[in-house]
Amino acid sequence: MAKVLDEASRKRVADAVRYYRDLGIYDLYRRETPAGMLDALIARQELAASQAAPAVAETIAAVAEEETSMDAQPSAADAEKIAAILNDKPAALRVIREDLGDCQRCGLGATRTKLVFGVGNPGTRIMFVGEGPGADEDAQGEPFVGRAGQLLNNMISAMGIRREDVYIANVVKCRPPQNRAPERDECNTCGQFLMRQIAVVRPEVIVALGATAAKFLLAASDSMANLRGRFYDFHPMVPSAAPEHDPSFRTKLVVTYHPAYLLRDPRQKKETWLDLQMVMKHLGMALPKREAGHSGEA
Repeated sequence: MAKVLDEASRKRVADAVRYYRDLGIYDLYRRETPAGMLDALIARQELAASQAAPAVAETIAAVAEEETSMDAQPSAADAEKIAAILNDKPAALRVIREDLGDCQRCGLGATRTKLVFGVGNPGTRIMFVGEGPGADEDAQGEPFVGRAGQLLNNMISAMGIRREDVYIANVVKCRPPQNRAPERDECNTCGQFLMRQIAVVRPEVIVALGATAAKFLLAASDSMANLRGRFYDFHPMVPSAAPEHDPSFRTKLVVTYHPAYLLRDPRQKKETWLDLQMVMKHLGMALPKREAGHSGEA
């Protein structure tokens, strides 16, 4: 007979499921125990787990049903709360920054100089997302201010707009040591704040700069060649307890090369310019009267 979870255990399972949902993890599986490694204690533990499994599955199903019902439209109270946020996006972003505080949620907090939150126009149609701050950003507390930032500014100018017209942020807010790529746990820990920023800014298009940002936002593991060249439907996985949580919000996402990569391999600038032109066409922006192969480099 299947074991029935008590109320406290059911709540712990439900909380765990919601936690993984907030991180963008939807499929949970039981791992098979390798043959030949069971002793009497493990066997008893497996037996108990198998008896409890139907009750755990029932709890997971209940959480999924609850989330499905939420996906249609936010409640009247939530809709009013979201409207208030959209009426004062700078204030909503300040709340997220205050929630970050002097962040020590992962190891990057111990090595940073300045936390790099985000910058730009919160009412923009376009948001650029990179992977993390470099040395110049760490020193100044602003994203994309070094050599890669100058190239990004040129890319934005090539689109016929200014840096001040867009919003720029990173997956992680602190510089990884030696400018290494952020690790998965660092992205998962800090990425919830990026998701909240996206939910407040509500850009019509997100441009993911580089593989780290693209793979985190899309929860995908693929090459840049395969990720580029198309629009993705994107829903920011905002923790349900956050004031910006709105299950009805969707936007578009495009993947292109990171400016730092373009500095190392300028041959990809033409491909990046094609990605940006795709964004411009989607938004109904006039293509600048430049050479067809213009790469955004001054």
